[in-house]
Amino acid sequence: MSEALALEGGSRCLRSVLGRFATGVVAVTGREAETGERAGLVANSFCSVSLDPPLVSFCVAHTSTSWPRIRAAGMLAISILSAQQREAATRLAVSGGDKFRGLPWLTSPGGAPILDGALAWLECEVEAEHPAGDHVIVVARVLRLDALREGEPLLFFRGAFERLSR
Repeated sequence: MSEALALEGGSRCLRSVLGRFATGVVAVTGREAETGERAGLVANSFCSVSLDPPLVSFCVAHTSTSWPRIRAAGMLAISILSAQQREAATRLAVSGGDKFRGLPWLTSPGGAPILDGALAWLECEVEAEHPAGDHVIVVARVLRLDALREGEPLLFFRGAFERLSR
């Protein structure tokens, strides 16, 4: 049956259709105040929400074990990943383990980890969380930001990390 006819194929059909929309990839990271331990995840649902006040959003699965740790840190960083950061994205996308082992990183002014090699970063505080199906939509207020370098972004397309092809 054609995917254009109905959503009868369920989530697999929806994933197939939405996978045809290329998105950028970001790393969302935080550092626990008491232990100094870093936590991170990748998201391809990142977008600008408002310029005044400066707000961005991203979505996190309810099953994420990293998000509660990042949220508890208070301050979080969003690193806009470059095409050369596929390995870092893959590491942060898996559950468990020391995701930061061997990954070069910098510290934002507020103490959140920024992935070295990112195209840009934003330092944020959580403004609101909105439950939405099997995810939560996180709205974050941007406190500081910087564009670090020029380069190609890391993209997510049809279930895989990709690069721009010109």
